[in-house]
Amino acid sequence: MAPIGKDDRMGTPVADGNNDGDAENLWASILGEVQSSSGSKLSTTRSLLVLGDNECGKTTLIAKLQGVEDPKKGAGLEYYYIDVRDEYRDEQARLNVWVLDGDQSHTGLLKYALTEENFEDTMVLLVASIAQPWSIAESLNKWVTVLSEHIDKLRIPPEKMREFEQSLVRFFQDYTEPEESQSSTPAPPRTDTNPLHPAAQASDDEKVVLPLGENVLVQNLGIPIVVVLTKCDSMSVLEKEHEFRDEHFDFIQQFVRKFCLKFGAALFYTSVKDERNCELLYRYLVHRIYGFPFTASAYVVERDSVFVPCGWDNDKKISILYENMASVKPEDSLEDVIVKPVLRKPVQRDAEVVAEDEQMFLTKLQTVLAKQAAAGGGPAGEAAAPRPSRPQTTRTPERAGGAQTSPMRGKVPPDHDGKAGPPGQATEGMLANFFNSLLNKKTGAAVAGKALSLRRTLSDKASVTRDAAAELERLRGKKVPEANSNDTGASGS
Repeated sequence: MAPIGKDDRMGTPVADGNNDGDAENLWASILGEVQSSSGSKLSTTRSLLVLGDNECGKTTLIAKLQGVEDPKKGAGLEYYYIDVRDEYRDEQARLNVWVLDGDQSHTGLLKYALTEENFEDTMVLLVASIAQPWSIAESLNKWVTVLSEHIDKLRIPPEKMREFEQSLVRFFQDYTEPEESQSSTPAPPRTDTNPLHPAAQASDDEKVVLPLGENVLVQNLGIPIVVVLTKCDSMSVLEKEHEFRDEHFDFIQQFVRKFCLKFGAALFYTSVKDERNCELLYRYLVHRIYGFPFTASAYVVERDSVFVPCGWDNDKKISILYENMASVKPEDSLEDVIVKPVLRKPVQRDAEVVAEDEQMFLTKLQTVLAKQAAAGGGPAGEAAAPRPSRPQTTRTPERAGGAQTSPMRGKVPPDHDGKAGPPGQATEGMLANFFNSLLNKKTGAAVAGKALSLRRTLSDKASVTRDAAAELERLRGKKVPEANSNDTGASGS
């Protein structure tokens, strides 16, 4: 600091006049440092929009980029953030991440994730799972259609959208293969232009766009896209269970690379389980979004670790895969070559059911009914009680004209001839009481069905018993007179 003195006229401290130049230089240097520091800070408005079907690994992939071991899955439109650090300037920022639910009914929530204001600062991640390769084409086409329809609804001026489209064309054309001897030391990110759209702020002389190759950026959406195929570790499972061969995986790769070429997208094969290309994907994202240096080259040798940066691919490089296709043609559709397998449920044979003996079933049912009647009392108790057997008695002359008694409760009602009624009538009375008790208790249909079966069985038995009783009565009628004549002879003698 400059020395402080006093002014005799004002009585206030003033800086020494000899050091005025040093003070101005000090303040200028401080202001310059603050200005340069504020200009090099990482942007906090950059976003990553993730689209894909359910169960394709979106949430797990983002958790891996975050460094989180236990991902938390939400619903609708999920929000996360990825910490991005600039090691060169010791600065950090948060990359906003929006993950849309795989259900298309939630596509209306895109208006909160991708707007006119943040369109320039947003990159899109299209995610599909190679564990279900038969659905890759449908998934990618569906979500790129959803994205295109949403962009058409945004109120972006046509001239501004044209600048975004030309910036993607320029980025594709300006791609250069990184040299192996290139230094990997991090450099400060570019702050003069947006790395996502480097040509948007270019001068008029630099806005000249050269013609692209065939099938390149045929559908230019004006927004950077990265296609990610997850769960590449499942390729071995596809070989064992669905008999996939190398030509099938080459066919899938050429289809996806043609799709990426059509939209000017980069391509990654990843596996969170095996930690394959996850770190490479992170470095590529911060390179495209924040301008960090990136020195990795394209890699298409191994089928489960494919990496194709934006601007590297073309139809000639893709045609190399045609050499391994013997039974399929490149122009065939993916759905015709990679057919969804029919899931056959294992045949489950029903266990053999042995019917229970009828008499044992009726005995058990009688025991259950007896317990219920004992607990409730009333006429059901009488109906459930077993009927004692009727003892055989010999009719004597003195009792021949009288009423016959029964060992059961009460008396058996006589029939029209004055004789005792058959035992079947008592059985029918018991059954009537039994069914009345069932109706009063309002039992279920199952019990009523079993009771009806029991009634039919008992009715049949009552009929047999009735016939047997009649036969016994007939036989007794023949033997009784003989016995009476013998007794009479004995008394007369």
